Amino acid sequence: MIYVLASAICSVLVSVLLKLARRFGLDIGQAVAWNYVVAGALAALLLPAPLAPLRQAGAPWFALAGLGVLLPVIFLALGASVRHAGIVRSDTAQRLSLLLSLLAAFLLFDERLDAIKALGCVLGLAALLGMVWRSEHGHDANGSARWLWPLVVFAGFGAIDVLFKRVAAAHVPLGTSLVAMFALALVVAFALAAWRAARGGARFRLRNALGGLLLGLFNFGNILFYLRAHRALPQHPALVFASMNLGVVVLGALTGVLLFRERLSRINLAGLLLALLAIALLAWA
Repeated sequence: MIYVLASAICSVLVSVLLKLARRFGLDIGQAVAWNYVVAGALAALLLPAPLAPLRQAGAPWFALAGLGVLLPVIFLALGASVRHAGIVRSDTAQRLSLLLSLLAAFLLFDERLDAIKALGCVLGLAALLGMVWRSEHGHDANGSARWLWPLVVFAGFGAIDVLFKRVAAAHVPLGTSLVAMFALALVVAFALAAWRAARGGARFRLRNALGGLLLGLFNFGNILFYLRAHRALPQHPALVFASMNLGVVVLGALTGVLLFRERLSRINLAGLLLALLAIALLAWA
């Protein structure tokens, strides 16, 4: 289980870096772009990544292209969510996005819906509503951002997971798919950063590159340790899945509340507990 813990820690550290970015004068867009330089290089070096599957007639280039666009865009959305809504809500919304991938499994991949999965989905939706609920009065832009960005994160990571399933269904090796999508994401992320710089945004600076390198290490560490956990416990995939998602939600909540003094209402806390219960039920199912 040490790999599961390491993966969860890396996932939460990504959110912590995004939370601290503005404090250290980092431009998140540029950091995200440099992140894919590191993640792509590490994927190519540490995971088998034969390119032959990408030359086959049935290569899932549409799904890979979608991932190449969505990955950097949703990474930026995660940064905005962490900034406006906090680590607790953002990490919970990211993990609850599995509800969308389950819905896709029922509609697109012919998976059967049983009572436990249905209950888990219902609790998960209730948890999402509880986590994005805000008790503040008024309709200021920042108040809207506190619930809007977590919903964007929820939808975006759900779409990413569905596209990843499309790539896996085409029997493309994991290393190959990661290298391809990271390379495409790198191009998109740098194009967005260059466009923003040309329009008077942040200039390319060394500190953004260094921040992006650290972000890439944690981002890839999350993936690598998660894969190692599945290899270490090949007969218990549900245990790995549940431990990883529950671990991220719990560590994210502790980090947000204890380190960053994020405030949660009673409804938010109820949503957090429902999220833990929903993930446990779905893993058990």
